[in-house]
Amino acid sequence: MDLWFDPSCPFAWVTSRWLLEVGKVRSIEPRWRFMSLHFLNEGKDVPDEYREGAIRAHGAVRVVAAAAAKHGDQAIGALYTELGTRLHNEGKSKEPESFRETIESALAGAGLEPGLIEAVDSDEYDGAIRASHDEGINLVGQEVGTPIIRVGANAFFGPVITRILRGEEAGRLWDGVLMVTESDDFFELKRTRTKRPQFD
Repeated sequence: MDLWFDPSCPFAWVTSRWLLEVGKVRSIEPRWRFMSLHFLNEGKDVPDEYREGAIRAHGAVRVVAAAAAKHGDQAIGALYTELGTRLHNEGKSKEPESFRETIESALAGAGLEPGLIEAVDSDEYDGAIRASHDEGINLVGQEVGTPIIRVGANAFFGPVITRILRGEEAGRLWDGVLMVTESDDFFELKRTRTKRPQFD
Protein backbone atom coordinates (compact mmCIF):
# COMPACT_ATOMS: atom_id res chain seq x y z
CA MET A 1 0.00 0.00 0.00
CA ASP A 2 1.09 3.57 -0.72
CA LEU A 3 0.73 6.68 1.42
CA TRP A 4 1.31 10.16 -0.01
CA PHE A 5 2.39 12.75 2.56
CA ASP A 6 3.76 16.23 2.98
CA PRO A 7 6.07 16.18 6.03
CA SER A 8 4.52 19.38 7.37
CA CYS A 9 0.96 18.01 7.60
CA PRO A 10 0.09 16.93 11.17
CA PHE A 11 -2.88 14.82 10.03
CA ALA A 12 -0.77 12.89 7.52
CA TRP A 13 1.73 12.32 10.33
CA VAL A 14 -0.89 10.80 12.64
CA THR A 15 -2.22 8.62 9.81
CA SER A 16 1.29 7.45 8.92
CA ARG A 17 2.05 6.43 12.51
CA TRP A 18 -1.31 4.65 12.68
CA LEU A 19 -0.39 2.68 9.55
CA LEU A 20 2.81 1.53 11.23
CA GLU A 21 0.67 0.27 14.10
CA VAL A 22 -1.68 -1.45 11.63
CA GLY A 23 1.34 -3.21 10.18
CA LYS A 24 1.88 -4.92 13.52
CA VAL A 25 -1.55 -6.59 13.45
CA ARG A 26 -2.40 -6.79 9.74
CA SER A 27 -0.41 -7.77 6.66
CA ILE A 28 0.44 -4.35 5.30
CA GLU A 29 3.70 -2.56 4.67
CA PRO A 30 3.46 1.14 3.84
CA ARG A 31 5.33 2.51 0.85
CA TRP A 32 6.03 6.19 1.49
CA ARG A 33 5.31 8.62 -1.34
CA PHE A 34 5.82 12.37 -1.20
CA MET A 35 3.50 15.15 -2.30
CA SER A 36 3.51 18.91 -1.76
CA LEU A 37 0.94 21.17 -0.12
CA HIS A 38 2.64 24.00 -2.01
CA PHE A 39 1.80 22.36 -5.32
CA LEU A 40 -1.67 21.43 -4.09
CA ASN A 41 -2.54 25.06 -3.33
CA GLU A 42 -1.12 26.66 -6.47
CA GLY A 43 -3.70 29.01 -7.90
CA LYS A 44 -6.10 28.47 -5.00
CA ASP A 45 -7.53 31.16 -2.74
CA VAL A 46 -5.86 30.36 0.58
CA PRO A 47 -4.70 32.72 3.36
CA ASP A 48 -1.30 34.32 2.72
CA GLU A 49 0.10 32.90 5.96
CA TYR A 50 -0.87 29.35 4.94
CA ARG A 51 0.55 29.81 1.42
CA GLU A 52 3.85 31.12 2.80
CA GLY A 53 4.06 28.19 5.21
CA ALA A 54 3.41 25.69 2.42
CA ILE A 55 6.10 27.27 0.25
CA ARG A 56 8.58 27.09 3.12
CA ALA A 57 7.61 23.50 3.96
CA HIS A 58 8.19 22.57 0.32
CA GLY A 59 11.90 22.72 1.16
CA ALA A 60 11.50 19.65 3.35
CA VAL A 61 9.75 17.80 0.52
CA ARG A 62 12.68 18.71 -1.74
CA VAL A 63 15.12 17.18 0.73
CA VAL A 64 13.02 13.99 0.93
CA ALA A 65 13.00 13.81 -2.88
CA ALA A 66 16.76 14.35 -2.99
CA ALA A 67 17.29 11.55 -0.47
CA ALA A 68 15.10 9.24 -2.54
CA ALA A 69 16.98 10.10 -5.73
CA LYS A 70 20.32 9.35 -4.12
CA HIS A 71 19.45 6.40 -1.88
CA GLY A 72 16.24 4.93 -3.24
CA ASP A 73 12.73 4.80 -1.82
CA GLN A 74 13.92 3.12 1.39
CA ALA A 75 15.36 6.47 2.50
CA ILE A 76 11.95 8.16 2.38
CA GLY A 77 10.42 6.42 5.39
CA ALA A 78 13.44 6.94 7.63
CA LEU A 79 13.72 10.62 6.80
CA TYR A 80 9.96 11.16 7.13
CA THR A 81 10.07 9.61 10.60
CA GLU A 82 12.90 11.93 11.66
CA LEU A 83 11.24 15.01 10.15
CA GLY A 84 7.81 14.21 11.55
CA THR A 85 9.13 13.50 15.02
CA ARG A 86 10.83 16.88 15.14
CA LEU A 87 8.08 18.92 13.49
CA HIS A 88 5.11 17.34 15.23
CA ASN A 89 6.06 15.38 18.35
CA GLU A 90 8.75 17.86 19.41
CA GLY A 91 6.99 20.92 17.97
CA LYS A 92 10.05 22.29 16.20
CA SER A 93 9.36 25.59 14.49
CA LYS A 94 8.85 25.85 10.74
CA GLU A 95 10.00 29.46 10.81
CA PRO A 96 12.81 30.27 8.36
CA GLU A 97 15.52 30.84 10.98
CA SER A 98 15.10 27.37 12.52
CA PHE A 99 13.49 25.19 9.86
CA ARG A 100 16.75 24.51 8.04
CA GLU A 101 18.35 23.36 11.30
CA THR A 102 15.42 21.03 11.92
CA ILE A 103 15.88 19.43 8.50
CA GLU A 104 19.63 19.11 9.08
CA SER A 105 18.95 17.37 12.39
CA ALA A 106 16.48 15.01 10.69
CA LEU A 107 19.05 14.11 8.03
CA ALA A 108 21.56 13.23 10.75
CA GLY A 109 18.94 11.19 12.61
CA ALA A 110 18.19 9.22 9.45
CA GLY A 111 21.88 8.56 8.85
CA LEU A 112 21.91 10.60 5.64
CA GLU A 113 24.65 12.94 4.48
CA PRO A 114 24.31 16.57 5.54
CA GLY A 115 24.85 17.83 1.99
CA LEU A 116 21.28 16.85 1.08
CA ILE A 117 20.17 20.03 2.87
CA GLU A 118 21.17 21.98 -0.22
CA ALA A 119 18.04 20.67 -1.94
CA VAL A 120 15.95 23.02 0.25
CA ASP A 121 16.67 25.96 -2.04
CA SER A 122 16.95 24.05 -5.32
CA ASP A 123 14.26 23.22 -7.86
CA GLU A 124 16.28 20.23 -9.11
CA TYR A 125 13.85 17.71 -7.65
CA ASP A 126 10.63 19.60 -8.26
CA GLY A 127 9.91 17.53 -11.36
CA ALA A 128 10.07 14.31 -9.34
CA ILE A 129 7.93 15.87 -6.61
CA ARG A 130 5.38 17.04 -9.15
CA ALA A 131 5.21 13.57 -10.73
CA SER A 132 4.66 11.84 -7.38
CA HIS A 133 2.21 14.52 -6.26
CA ASP A 134 0.19 14.32 -9.47
CA GLU A 135 0.09 10.53 -9.34
CA GLY A 136 -1.52 10.64 -5.91
CA ILE A 137 -3.90 13.52 -6.61
CA ASN A 138 -5.02 12.06 -9.93
CA LEU A 139 -6.16 8.93 -8.09
CA VAL A 140 -8.57 10.83 -5.85
CA GLY A 141 -9.30 14.23 -7.41
CA GLN A 142 -8.33 17.83 -6.82
CA GLU A 143 -10.58 18.54 -3.82
CA VAL A 144 -8.48 16.69 -1.26
CA GLY A 145 -5.09 16.97 0.38
CA THR A 146 -2.74 14.73 2.31
CA PRO A 147 -2.74 11.89 3.30
CA ILE A 148 -3.71 9.85 0.26
CA ILE A 149 -3.70 6.06 0.50
CA ARG A 150 -3.74 3.50 -2.30
CA VAL A 151 -4.45 -0.16 -1.65
CA GLY A 152 -4.43 -2.23 -4.83
CA ALA A 153 -6.79 -0.56 -7.30
CA ASN A 154 -8.48 1.55 -4.60
CA ALA A 155 -7.33 4.99 -3.51
CA PHE A 156 -8.77 7.54 -1.11
CA PHE A 157 -8.02 10.65 0.92
CA GLY A 158 -7.54 10.01 4.62
CA PRO A 159 -8.51 8.70 6.97
CA VAL A 160 -8.09 11.90 8.95
CA ILE A 161 -7.67 10.85 12.56
CA THR A 162 -6.49 12.80 15.57
CA ARG A 163 -4.97 10.00 17.64
CA ILE A 164 -2.55 7.20 16.79
CA LEU A 165 -4.58 4.05 17.32
CA ARG A 166 -2.63 1.01 18.46
CA GLY A 167 -3.00 -2.75 18.58
CA GLU A 168 -6.26 -4.31 17.52
CA GLU A 169 -7.99 -0.91 17.65
CA ALA A 170 -5.70 0.19 14.81
CA GLY A 171 -6.45 -3.01 12.93
CA ARG A 172 -10.22 -2.63 13.27
CA LEU A 173 -10.15 0.88 11.84
CA TRP A 174 -8.06 -0.39 8.94
CA ASP A 175 -10.57 -3.17 8.32
CA GLY A 176 -13.41 -0.65 8.27
CA VAL A 177 -11.59 1.74 5.94
CA LEU A 178 -10.94 -1.10 3.51
CA MET A 179 -14.53 -2.28 3.66
CA VAL A 180 -16.07 1.06 2.70
CA THR A 181 -13.45 2.07 0.14
CA GLU A 182 -13.76 -1.20 -1.78
CA SER A 183 -17.24 -0.11 -2.90
CA ASP A 184 -17.20 1.77 -6.22
CA ASP A 185 -20.22 3.76 -5.07
CA PHE A 186 -18.73 4.96 -1.79
CA PHE A 187 -17.30 8.49 -1.85
CA GLU A 188 -17.42 10.36 1.42
CA LEU A 189 -17.90 10.28 5.18
CA LYS A 190 -17.14 13.45 7.08
CA ARG A 191 -17.80 15.30 10.32
CA THR A 192 -16.42 18.50 11.79
CA ARG A 193 -13.14 17.99 13.63
CA THR A 194 -13.41 18.87 17.31
CA LYS A 195 -9.98 17.60 18.40
CA ARG A 196 -6.46 18.60 17.51
CA PRO A 197 -3.91 15.96 16.46
CA GLN A 198 -2.15 14.07 19.23
CA PHE A 199 1.25 12.59 18.51
CA ASP A 200 1.95 10.36 21.51
